[in-house]
Amino acid sequence: MFNRKDLIRLLAPLIVEQILAVLVGMADVVMVAAVGEAAVSGVSLVDSISILILQILSALATGGAVISAQYLGKKQLENACKAAGQLIGVTTVLSLAVSAIALAGNRLLLASIFGNVETQVMSDAVIYFRITALSYPFMAIYNSCAALFRSMGNSKVSMVVSMVMNTINIAGNAICVFGLHMGVAGVAFPTLASRMVAAVMMFYLIQSPDNSVRIKRLDELRPDFHMIRNILSVGIPNGLENGMFQFGKIALQSLVSSLGTAAIASYAVASNLVTLLYLPGNAIGLGLITIVGQCVGAGERKQAKQYTRRLVMVNYGILLVLCIVMIVFSGQLVSIYHLSAEAARISVQMIEAHSYAMIVWPIAFTIPYSLRASMDAKFTMAVSVFSMWLFRIASAYFFVQIMNLGVMGIWYGMFIDWFFRAAVFALRFRGIEKRAVSVS
Repeated sequence: MFNRKDLIRLLAPLIVEQILAVLVGMADVVMVAAVGEAAVSGVSLVDSISILILQILSALATGGAVISAQYLGKKQLENACKAAGQLIGVTTVLSLAVSAIALAGNRLLLASIFGNVETQVMSDAVIYFRITALSYPFMAIYNSCAALFRSMGNSKVSMVVSMVMNTINIAGNAICVFGLHMGVAGVAFPTLASRMVAAVMMFYLIQSPDNSVRIKRLDELRPDFHMIRNILSVGIPNGLENGMFQFGKIALQSLVSSLGTAAIASYAVASNLVTLLYLPGNAIGLGLITIVGQCVGAGERKQAKQYTRRLVMVNYGILLVLCIVMIVFSGQLVSIYHLSAEAARISVQMIEAHSYAMIVWPIAFTIPYSLRASMDAKFTMAVSVFSMWLFRIASAYFFVQIMNLGVMGIWYGMFIDWFFRAAVFALRFRGIEKRAVSVS
């Protein structure tokens, strides 16, 4: 169903978009580092919450993309368009509610999650959280529209809009941080502005008559509970999986915050840099939602399995290069963030260990995209939640609090989690042809 040209046209923009997102995240941290180590820590704490919220919204968007892709595979364009309207409506309402809670709770939420952090760290976190919480509804609209474009096999649109969004963000950061000396707020306001622009652009573009999946009329946003149920059958398990995954990371961030400012900063920088290694897998995973979704919708389950295997191997090839570069240049990369000597040393150690452990990451995190696209999201959720809490979190607390391994103990717990996921998902993938389900 997809030739090599189709795959490149779908995946290349996704990889570029992922790279842009990570580079902007790195630029944010670098610019905040100019304000001070406390600011880096404050932004890092809030980002762990924001990522949780945005990943849940993104998971719902993925649910909509799976349903739209399967309807496209069935050649049911009217249902695909109806799914688009329901997806945007659901994610917008949910994101507005989340923003309201974040704005009302702010300091109380931060204090209850992260405990007694240094006063300056908390002060910066409160400012950053208050401003960026306003952007959640805009990101919900952007993610939903981007997922719908991907379901059509058109990832170029979201890449171009992402370029605009990230250009606004970086330029705004430079002006507000270095020109206007606004501190943490100088990073937050450009983030808000860039997301607003991206949401408006995407919502306008999704209405184009040239799209096979589009919003034709605003009344398509009215609830259709059968369609919403189809979307949520994938979106809720995926959202719970992503939410629990990120919530577990917040729990670990709380553990990190008990180890001091140097540990928080080193963990933030290492976590920021190693996200570069996730880019191929994340991009390929998003592409697999479209590829596997359309294959399953068309009844071509064997092709779904073949495409997954081929793209996982592509992921490994790219990772080999990236991991070698990361190990060789880890010291130079960390030096960009102007950390203290102790924090820099820990960051380098974490990056090197992480690069070696990436040998199992594609199986643990890319293959599940195929399972979700074949309507097996409940299984991936169950495995991920179980593994997160039993292996990653429990092991991390054991290594940090019992074995006194410091922040590296959190990394070791994460690696154990990866190996378990890889083993289970590899076994599940073998039977994907029998389990793949087409949407009704």
